[in-house]
Amino acid sequence: MASITAKYKLFFFTPLHALEPCKTAIFAAGAGRYPGGNYTECCWTVSGKGQFRPRDTANPHIGSVGTLEHTEEARVEAICFGEDVAREAVAALKSAHPYEEPSYGVVKLEDF
Repeated sequence: MASITAKYKLFFFTPLHALEPCKTAIFAAGAGRYPGGNYTECCWTVSGKGQFRPRDTANPHIGSVGTLEHTEEARVEAICFGEDVAREAVAALKSAHPYEEPSYGVVKLEDF
């Protein structure tokens, strides 16, 4: 029986001005690439509105300490084949993302 590579879904939120640099970074780390190489740079993106209030010790990229901020953001989802790819994509995202604390998640997918 052939071994099946574990699949993960990486999702993250980013301000619109940082969308392309963040996608470029995760794709360079291998996210959004299907085995065999027939499809690369695959993702799903949707726009929405995020909000946050920076506290006293924060160093916000957007907004001011103590003020509730609303900003247009994008949610991006991309598949990662292999835990190593998922981890490298997260590291790349953290390096490219402008926020002090990027909002992201990684979910292990089951193959039915």
